[in-house]
Amino acid sequence: MTDISPVLSAVDDNLKASLERLFELVRVKSISTDPAYKAECRKAAEWLVRDLNGIGFDASIRDTEGHPMVVAHHDGATPDAPHVLFYGHYDVQPVDPIELWDNEPFAPALKDLGEGRQVITGRGTSDDKGQLMTFVEACRAYVQVHGALPIRVTILFEGEEESGSPSLKPFLDANAEELKADYALVCDTSMWDRETPAIAAALRGLVGEEIVVTAADRDLHSGLFGGAAANPIHILSAILAGLHDETGRVTLHGFYDGVEETPTNIKASWDSLGRTAESFLGEVGLSIPSGEKGRSVLELTWARPTAEINGIIGGYTGEGFKTVIAAKASAKVSFRLVGKQDPAAIRESFRAYVRSRIPADCSVEFHEHGGSPAIQLSYDSPALTKAKAALSDEWAKPAVVIGMGGSIPIVGDFQKLLGMDSLMIGFGLTDDRIHSPNEKYDLQSFHKGIRSWVRILSALAQK
Repeated sequence: MTDISPVLSAVDDNLKASLERLFELVRVKSISTDPAYKAECRKAAEWLVRDLNGIGFDASIRDTEGHPMVVAHHDGATPDAPHVLFYGHYDVQPVDPIELWDNEPFAPALKDLGEGRQVITGRGTSDDKGQLMTFVEACRAYVQVHGALPIRVTILFEGEEESGSPSLKPFLDANAEELKADYALVCDTSMWDRETPAIAAALRGLVGEEIVVTAADRDLHSGLFGGAAANPIHILSAILAGLHDETGRVTLHGFYDGVEETPTNIKASWDSLGRTAESFLGEVGLSIPSGEKGRSVLELTWARPTAEINGIIGGYTGEGFKTVIAAKASAKVSFRLVGKQDPAAIRESFRAYVRSRIPADCSVEFHEHGGSPAIQLSYDSPALTKAKAALSDEWAKPAVVIGMGGSIPIVGDFQKLLGMDSLMIGFGLTDDRIHSPNEKYDLQSFHKGIRSWVRILSALAQK
């Protein structure tokens, strides 16, 4: 077991230099979605390769059909040490609208917010350059003090996360053997609050469907045909209204197959966070939860499946009034999945439900809009337990294990293509304004994030 005290001291002593390295990376305008910045994306990849090689990694650029990947390996102190794959992305979102920025987006700086709080400003400071550099700087300090890392580390930095990661799956398929590890570390998430670190153990999956109900062969005059002709908006409205019962549960056959109850101790830890329906919904002008009765808002958004209507189209929607019975009506419906719910089974159950409610002289079409299973990690896995303890040693408040209502595709790809679970540990904050003007990253998040990874690297090395 290596002594991490001098490593943590090195992190503190090197903070100014660590910040300057982050500033150098942020100055690179690596906007992946805009072809005009192709050279800048490659410049960012090249910068990372040089930096990683400088601290003992075997790092290289790997070309793809799009922007390049960065892959790096460090053997660790012993050949039988645990092996992790660390993932991050060096590309960033466009800066538009530029007029809403207080400072130049690619001129990073420290800004004092008062009350001892300083933030790093600039595009990519939080998403994801600042986050990935917390890990790189932790590795730098470890190698500086002990000459090697306590575990084997492979790093994968991609340059297309903000533009849909089109090259990622082909790259994982082609390089699976090289990239496989015991588990992955993903640093693209947030803390619970400024003093409470978090590990995300669950991500909801997704099924997207668009349905089009057709009745008559043309739009009809509602006076001549009203009361006799089928109205597809009526039909569609009834179908959508029937997706939930009076308790808020989804009515589809087999919908809850594979949905498990959240462990009591995890629900208790969520309750202790103090997030109420009023505080959560009050931010958007609401106060009454609409999902399953008897569940907390965190359970509803992190651990329960949903059926949501995302859009309805039908009839005349222009200015004024038109008395028409539309020939067609459509809706976009999404399902967030948890546990072991099967996206294909959910899709077929939904389609069977819709078909059963279509009159014999009407028809329905379905258009698929993606599907992916939920990610559920063990709440008491050894790696998660070690990382949680390490984070709790660093921060003012103990680490919490949380769920996430959305999806992080890379985590599913690692699980499906490489057979690896992921530890999702990030140091972003909800007010970091990622994807928006005036993105920032708290200096404390950066500094203590580096220290946190030092502790986690040490903890994961323990048998």
